[in-house]
Formats: sequence, structure tokens, C-alpha cells
Amino acid sequence: MCRVVDLRQAVLAKNDEAAQVLRTELTARGTTVVNLLSSPGSGKTALLERELLLARERGVPVAALTADLATENDALRLARSGVPVKQVLTDGLCHLEAAMLGRHLDGWLPGDTRLLFVENVGNLVCPAGYDLGESLRVVLASVTEGEDKPLKYPTAFGLAQLVVVTKTDIARAVEFDEAAFRANVEQVNPGVEVVLTSARAGEGLGVLLDRALAAGAGTGTHTPVMARRQHEQGHAHEQGHAHGHAHGHDHEHDRDHDHDHDEDLDLDLDRDRDRDRDHDHPHVHTVAQTR
Repeated sequence: MCRVVDLRQAVLAKNDEAAQVLRTELTARGTTVVNLLSSPGSGKTALLERELLLARERGVPVAALTADLATENDALRLARSGVPVKQVLTDGLCHLEAAMLGRHLDGWLPGDTRLLFVENVGNLVCPAGYDLGESLRVVLASVTEGEDKPLKYPTAFGLAQLVVVTKTDIARAVEFDEAAFRANVEQVNPGVEVVLTSARAGEGLGVLLDRALAAGAGTGTHTPVMARRQHEQGHAHEQGHAHGHAHGHDHEHDRDHDHDHDEDLDLDLDRDRDRDRDHDHPHVHTVAQTR
């Protein structure tokens, strides 16, 4: 079990390194990444389409990359906004990773892009653990999903820098309890902003765009308590790991044996990544117009 945990930590650490490199590169060129996470059917695409249209009206250079297991439906919808849009089909992978995102941006993302919205795979479990080099992480939930959603998915909501409630135009019909939802969000992520929106009625339209621009300017971004704790725990783990190696000479043979198995696991992971890359490229489609 310990080996599985260590391997997962190694995978996430490698992703974090790639995410930081991507964040640095995009920041240097003036591009801010917004990572959008939600369950399937939350209304994420509908809201994003309205925000892209608004960005275009305001003259903000913006682009969108949307990820799904299959179909180009979301990209076709977003392309109606007239901004650059790219569809990534993950071929069964339930989340995006930083290195994968970087490959798909290479040679496609217009140089003047100020905001890049990444519509992650519809899933509140896998994507929650992967930094994509974003400057703003947004979790969306519709009024139809239940007020206890934040408690069921504490990592996704606990690491959010902004929480967006969608489909508020039908809140009364489904008896959505806003106060209960806000209380549950506060329990897992104290102090995070909760925004009410309706793509159909126009409620809250432009707030997501404003928060994204503020994040790009380096102002007003919420720092989740869970993110601080994870950083502290990761630092403590690294110190403990180094301490163990410094004093574990009596177990040299055991470490060599374990290391052999770790290399086998790493090779398997590399083969999996290569397979995912081989499958990724044939399924990538750019379906938007240039400005």
C-alpha cells in the first residue's frame, strides 16, 4: 500500500513540476489559465460560451480548450463565440495533465491570448488532484446537483479559488437551498467566493471573466486552506524522506530490491503515457476561427 501511495505522490509531483513550468511560460507571454472543473451536465459549457462572447465584445483576447472522452460537441458550441477553440479527446483518460495540456497548446495558442479557459473533463474526482498551470481554479455546480455536493467532493471544492453555482433560473423549481450550499462550501473551503449564475437568464454574467482578469493581474485570488496544508504536508514528507535515507544504512539491500520494483512501475507508467500520447494526437481538432 505504501508503494502505491509513494508512486501516486511521484506522479503528482512530476505533474506539479510540469505545471509550474507551463505556468511560468504562459505568464511570461501574458496568458492566464483558468481551470474549470465540474460534474457532467453542470452547465459549464453554456456559461463558458456566454463568457467567451462577452470577452470578445470587451476586446479581451481569449481562447478555450475543452476536454472530453468523446465527441466534439462542446468545442462546436464554444466555437460559435468566434474565439479560438480546441477540442481534446482524452481517449478514456478522466482528466487533463499539465504535460498533456502543454503539448496541445504548442503551435496552436495565439500569441496575444490574455485568457485561456480550460474546460476539464466532466468529473470532480480525478481532475481535482492535477494542477494544469492555472492561475485560477474554478469549481462549478448546478442547482440540480444538491446542496451537499461540496461535502461529497471535498478535494475539488476545497482547492477551488472560486465556486460558481449554475442554472439559478430553475433554483426555485428544484428547491435549491442556497444557504445550506454556502454553509457546506464554507466548511470545506473557508472564505472562498460563491457566485450565482444563469447562462439562460444572464444572472452573474461577466463575474467569471472579471475574476479571471483579476487573477491575471495578480489581485484578489483566494488561497484555500487545503492548498496550504497540502504544501506543508508535502514539505514535511520530503524532509522525512531525506531523513530516512540518511539514517537507513542497515536496510540498503531492501532499498535496492524495492528500487528495482519502482523502476518497473515507472517504466509501466512511461509506457502508459506514451500510449496516451499516441492516442491523443489523432483525436485533436481545432474547430474555431482566428480573430
